[in-house]
Amino acid sequence: MRNGVIIDEKDNVVVAIHELEAGTDVAYPLPGGGEGHVITTEHIPLFHKIARTDIKRGEKVVKYGEYIGVATADIAAGEHVHTHNCASSDDLKDTDANDVASAASDVVAPAAAPKSTRTFRGYRRADGQVGIRNHVLVLPTSICASDTTERIARAVSGCVTFHNQNGCSQVNVDQQLTVDTLAGLAANPNVYAVLAVSLGCEGCQNDLVIDAIRKRCDKPIRSLIIQRVGGSIKAVEEGTRIARELVREASLCEREDVPVSELIFGTNCGGSDTSSGLGSNPLIGEVSDWMVSQGATTVLCETPELFGGEHILARRAATPEVGEQVLKIVRDYEKYVQMFGAEMREGNPSPGNMAGGLTTLEEKSLGCIHKAGHSPINAVYPYAAPLKSHEGLVIMDTPGNDPSSVGGVIAGGCQLVVFSTGLGTPTGNAIAPVLRITANGRTAKTMADNIDFDAQATIYGPQSMEELRDRLIDQIIAVCNGEPTCAEALGYTETALPHLCNYM
Repeated sequence: MRNGVIIDEKDNVVVAIHELEAGTDVAYPLPGGGEGHVITTEHIPLFHKIARTDIKRGEKVVKYGEYIGVATADIAAGEHVHTHNCASSDDLKDTDANDVASAASDVVAPAAAPKSTRTFRGYRRADGQVGIRNHVLVLPTSICASDTTERIARAVSGCVTFHNQNGCSQVNVDQQLTVDTLAGLAANPNVYAVLAVSLGCEGCQNDLVIDAIRKRCDKPIRSLIIQRVGGSIKAVEEGTRIARELVREASLCEREDVPVSELIFGTNCGGSDTSSGLGSNPLIGEVSDWMVSQGATTVLCETPELFGGEHILARRAATPEVGEQVLKIVRDYEKYVQMFGAEMREGNPSPGNMAGGLTTLEEKSLGCIHKAGHSPINAVYPYAAPLKSHEGLVIMDTPGNDPSSVGGVIAGGCQLVVFSTGLGTPTGNAIAPVLRITANGRTAKTMADNIDFDAQATIYGPQSMEELRDRLIDQIIAVCNGEPTCAEALGYTETALPHLCNYM
C-alpha cells in the first residue's frame, strides 16, 4: 500500500500520508514512474517527513525540488526530519533570486486569447463590475462606530458590517492605508450600497472615507454621524431606518448571466499543514489556471509566505519589471520586520504548522505558492489597491495574517476567496464569501462545520486532480449563484485591518 509521497525526483525527503511506526516499509510512487521504498527507523507522525537517503549535517534538505533548509545533524535514511534536525538558512537562498534580467524568458504565452466557457448569475453594477452578493454595507469608519454599525446591521436583514479597530489615533500614512482599505471594501461589487457611520471626532471622518469610496465607484452612499444625531441609541434608530431604505432599493436588483471572466478570484491559506502543499494548494492552483484560461483575474497574496519561494515566482513574471517587484515586496517585508529587531521566521511557521509537519518557512512558502498554479504573473499590487479585471494571475502585497490578507484582496475587488486549510480555520468575511477546502481527512471530519470542500482525494485518490478541479469549479459557480459558504451560514466575518505602526 502506498503510504508516502515525494513531489519531485530531486527530493531527499518523503512525506508520510499515514501515521507510521518504526520499521514500516514506506512505499512511494516516483515522479518518472516506478516505486521507491525506505524503512522508517522511528515513529513518524501524519504528514511529517522521512529522510529518503542519508543527509549529512550542513547538506540541503530538498522538497518540491527546492531546498527547504539544511540538516543541523547527520540524518540517516528512514529518520524523522523536522525541527530537531533541520533549520532554515539564509546562506542557501537561491542566487537566482537576485537575477531577474531574463524573468520573462521562461514564461509561455497563452496559445489563444482567453475565452469564457462557463457563466454564473451575478449582479451587474452601474460601472460594469459584477457582484455575486447584493449587500448593504453598514461601514464603521472607526472603532468608535463599530458597535453602532453592528446593532444596525443586526436589525436589518440584507445588511453586513464588521468591527474596524482602526480609524483614529493614527499617523497620516497609517490612516491613509485604513481609508484606502475601507474604500476598497465599500467599492467591492458585492456591495450595492453603503451607509457610512462615524463617531464625529475621529481621524477617519465620514467625508474623508466617502470621498475615497467615490473615487473608486459610483454607488448609493448615505452618511450618519453619531455625535450629530444625539448619541448611540438615536444613531441606531436613524441608521436602521436608512438601512431599510437601502435594502429595499437593493431588492430591485436582479441577477443575470455573466461570463466567468468577470470574476476576480482570490486565493488564501491558513492553519496550514503538509496536506495544504501536497493537495489543497495544488488544486487551487489548477482552478487558478482554469480561471486565467477563462479570462478572469486570480490573486496570490500573503507576502511573508512567499519568503523562500519568491525566486520561483520571479522566474514566472511576464516581464523583468514584474519579476523585480515580486522580489522587492519580499525584501521590503523582511526589512520592515527587522526594524523591530525581529526576523521573518519568528512565529512562522506557527506551532500548529509545525505540529502538522511544516519545519521551515521555506517549506511553508513552497507549499503556499502552489495556489498560483503555473500561469505567468502579470502584475504586483499594493495592499487593497483596485485590481483590474481580465488580467490573469497577479500578486497582492499583504500580511500573512488570514483576516488581513483576505480583507486586502476583497478590498481590491475579489468577489470570492478560496481558502485552503490543513488544521482547520473558521475565517470568513462580511463582504465576500470565503470557500474553505482541506486535503486533511481528519480535519474534514473534525471541522466539518467550517469546511466547504473535502480535497483529500488529491492525496489519496481515487479521483484525478482534473476531476477534483472540475468539482471545485462547479461549487465555486454555485457559490457565485448565491449558495452560502459555511462561513456565511455561520455569520463569521473576521476582519483585521493592517497597521504600518502603532497607535498614537
